[in-house]
Formats: sequence, structure tokens, C-alpha cells
Amino acid sequence: MGPIIAFGYGVVAYGVFFATFLYAIAFVGNLVPQGMDAPPVGPVGVSLLIDLALLGVFALQHSVMARPAFKRWWTRFVPQPVERSTYVLASSLALILLFWQWRPLGGMVWDIDAPAARTLMHVGFAFGWSLVLVTTFLINHFDLFGLRQVWLNLRRQPYTALPFKTPGPYRLVRHPLYVGWFFAFWATPTMTTTHLLFAVATTAYILVAIRFEERDLVRFHPEYAEYRSRVPMLIPGARRGTGDGRSASPAASGITR
Repeated sequence: MGPIIAFGYGVVAYGVFFATFLYAIAFVGNLVPQGMDAPPVGPVGVSLLIDLALLGVFALQHSVMARPAFKRWWTRFVPQPVERSTYVLASSLALILLFWQWRPLGGMVWDIDAPAARTLMHVGFAFGWSLVLVTTFLINHFDLFGLRQVWLNLRRQPYTALPFKTPGPYRLVRHPLYVGWFFAFWATPTMTTTHLLFAVATTAYILVAIRFEERDLVRFHPEYAEYRSRVPMLIPGARRGTGDGRSASPAASGITR
């Protein structure tokens, strides 16, 4: 794949991602006709199985393709400069499939009436999505989504890995991006059964994925072990080993996105 074609491919993959990201906000926030909490269609049991399958497809794609062993195998067939762009494109397509085939379940868990409380929930929702986007720029948005790789390839410069750094909210928690996702998925004035399924499933996935991600981070950035020992995982100010994951001594065995 020539540098110009690779760059064009990376730009298209990024465009698909960004459009998918914007649609995800509208989907979760029910800002489109067929949002997450649209009227139920078909038997609840069948809809539940379809939704779980869609969530499973995304989780498997997102996790397996991110593992170093898979990347080593995969880049035997996919050119290295577009490896990240291809991962981003695959993730976007998995989400598009979820949006397209999602089956609302109906049901109501809570529905907040108080105007001030509803406004607070909407603020939390907006804060979550904003935090997700901002944190990607703090750690290099364009590298995370593959544009830096294809740009360097276009200029015929070798790719250099980014140094480990902890800007802004990364000094308070190790995973502010995931904190943003939690706000985005849980901050809603109307929690339906459908929304609860989505929020619980994605939260469980994130908590499991963090273990694998941190294991890789320690492998590639030895200084991450010390960082993990002093900065809580998700809750600012949380004491180590008290509701914020396992104790994170750098010498601990079984070191834990």
C-alpha cells in the first residue's frame, strides 16, 4: 500500500469513526428517532439475546484486536502504518452494527421528575462525552485514531511511540476516559431497562478491559507500575485497595483501557 493510499485510507477510517462517535451521542441520548430507548420491537427474550450478541461482538472485536499478540499476527497481512486505522474502522463498524440492529426492551427503572435533578443528569451526560473527547486529545488524539501513523508514513518518517505522560485528569485517576464513559452511559434522567442493560454491560466490559490494558501498559511503559501504585483507577482520592481495584504495588504479581 503506497503512502498516499494509506493516508487516504486513514482519513476515511477517521471520518467514519468521528461520524460514529457523534451518532453514538445521539443514540445513547435518544436524540434520533431510533435511539436506544425507542419503542420495543418483537419478543423481549429475542430482543435481549440480540442486544447481548451485539454487545459481545463489539467487546470481542475491541479487546482481541487491541492485544499485542493479535497485532503481531495481524500486521503480517495489514501494513503497519494502517494497523491502527483498521482497528478504528473495525470498531466503528461494530458500533454501526449495534446501532442498526439494537432492539429496545422497554421497561422503566427510574424516571426523574424534578427539573433540577433532570438538568443535573443532562449536565452529567454532556460532561461524560466531553471528558471522553478531551482526554483523547490530552494523550494525542491523532495517534490514538491512526492519523499520526499514516501522516508520518506519508512523509516517509518512521513511527515513534509516544512517551508515557500523565496530563491533566490523568494525575487524578488513571483512566479519566473511562470515567467519561461511565458518566455518558449512566447519567440519564430516564433509565429504561434497555438503557440499564447497555450501561451494566459496558461498565462490566470496561472494568475487565482495564486489567488487560494495564498489564500491557506496564509491559511497554515500566514507569506505569509506579504511577499505578499512587494514582487511583477511577475514583479521585480513593485509597489503594479500597473499592478501586486491587492493591497496585509495583512488585505485585498479576499486574493489572
